[in-house]
Amino acid sequence: MSDRSAQDYIDEQPVWRDGTAVAETPMTAMQWRIWWLAAAGKFFEGHVVFMTGVALPLIAREFSIDAVQHGMVSAATLFGILVGALALGGMADRFGRRPMFIAEMVMFIVFLCLLVVTPNFVWLVACLFGLGLALGCDYPTAHLIISESIPSRVRGRLVLAAFGFQALGALCGTGVGFLVLRSMPTEDAWRWMYGSAIVPAVVIAIFRLTVTESGPWLLQRGRTDFAEEELRRLLRRTPPYPKEVVLTAPATGSAGGTGRGYAALFEGRTLRATVLASVPWFLQDLGTYGIGIFTPTILASAVGHKAQHAHSLSALIHNDEIAARGAALIDVLLIVGIVAAVLLADRVGRVRLQVIGFVGCAAGLLLASFATDADGHARMLPLFFGFMLFNFMTNLGPNAQTYLLAGEVFPTRIRGIGAGFAAAFAKVGAVMTAFLFPVLLADIGTANLLYILIAASLVGAAVTWLFRIETTGVNLDKMQ
Repeated sequence: MSDRSAQDYIDEQPVWRDGTAVAETPMTAMQWRIWWLAAAGKFFEGHVVFMTGVALPLIAREFSIDAVQHGMVSAATLFGILVGALALGGMADRFGRRPMFIAEMVMFIVFLCLLVVTPNFVWLVACLFGLGLALGCDYPTAHLIISESIPSRVRGRLVLAAFGFQALGALCGTGVGFLVLRSMPTEDAWRWMYGSAIVPAVVIAIFRLTVTESGPWLLQRGRTDFAEEELRRLLRRTPPYPKEVVLTAPATGSAGGTGRGYAALFEGRTLRATVLASVPWFLQDLGTYGIGIFTPTILASAVGHKAQHAHSLSALIHNDEIAARGAALIDVLLIVGIVAAVLLADRVGRVRLQVIGFVGCAAGLLLASFATDADGHARMLPLFFGFMLFNFMTNLGPNAQTYLLAGEVFPTRIRGIGAGFAAAFAKVGAVMTAFLFPVLLADIGTANLLYILIAASLVGAAVTWLFRIETTGVNLDKMQ
């Protein structure tokens, strides 16, 4: 009998004929397939959520929405992510990682198609909420199906590389919005923006049908034979190794507890993990989604092209194009930041990068706040460079590391529930920001709003350090 866990087999390093171990375990074709299919889900999130900033002025004009309805449109997808992460993400612990990995993409496609032909404001909000449900389910599920299928030594960089496609999607979404506006300057151009993701999503859904189930999850559920079969399929390579896969069901009654429901997140040592995974993520989402979605609005205001001053459709589209170009330039730093996170996560460590990133975000927002005291073109420099620094530091630190930690600090039996709860708790901050940002921007001004986000970033750094649990290179089967 073997006492090796599923992760032990995944981590096994081949050896040369002289007995010397290969420096790093090579990935199999199935492991890479799982990775890029999960990365595609994060791409769609960035594409849809951040493209909303470009689509909003046209949506507002077509449906004649007021300030409150404007906030509802901005918050609908994020609220859907909140509900989806909490209600659907935890289902990955009950039904498996693979079924939910497939179901979420099918749900995304259905609501995306409905959104393109939505006839009124109510259906618009409902469809955006439905998209959020699918994306919310993806938060824990995509992370788990990657992290439970790849070697521990490269888990950080590969999970974050997949997560980085959110930044690529954000840039692409803003770019698609700009190109659609240029080629189709009509009121309903926003429908084509969202419709651009339908065919790629269908392709991804078909490929997701071919992936393996998580071996660690199957073993936790007592399905030992199936776990061995799926591990062999996952680790199929030439020459074949490991030579054999023999698993035994894990013992129950560990120090970490045996509960599987949400109550287990607040028991014993797991409570520390819940705080670390949830609170900093909530605080970083206040800034990331507020700045991300409303960058075009803030830039348009800064250069004197406020949407409310555009009385004709052509003027509105012209202003939207200007803001989209500026937002796309700033969003490039999201990609640079995630590349840095991928390179450093398994070397510097998750906790340290998260603290550094939070402090850097505060510095970027402080720099941006200086623009409020400047006049003319002088105000653009601190605004642009402040937002660029913020985007770089948030993806180097909290935006990347909170996602990574949430899928690592919980035991396998409640990892889906834990990661889903953390994502849902975080999206409370995102929904608050998306809904209240336009109102607060008008009522208290840009400077005061930025000061609030600066304080949130500094609190995030403090909470991260006080409740730190470092998971760099840790075998997730050993988390209790």
